[in-house]
Amino acid sequence: MAEKLDVSVSEQRFRGSAIPVQSGCCLVKGKRHCIIDKNITLHKKIKILAQSLFDLPHENLYVVPAVRDIIQKFGRKEEAPRQP
Repeated sequence: MAEKLDVSVSEQRFRGSAIPVQSGCCLVKGKRHCIIDKNITLHKKIKILAQSLFDLPHENLYVVPAVRDIIQKFGRKEEAPRQP
């Protein structure tokens, strides 16, 4: 699905970087990239990718129902706790 939406997905090692880095989606020169930390669990990788794809226009693409369910389940970004 990411390929159909022209999103490149890659895994990188973040542990050795001198700056704090987080997995997620970014836009570089008009191209979307989803960069995921190689050292996180598979569950977290799936969640990050689903969140990255959820907001893109995928309704008209054929996607295996199980994959669509995962995107719907994990794609909803968790709301930050409210401050009193």
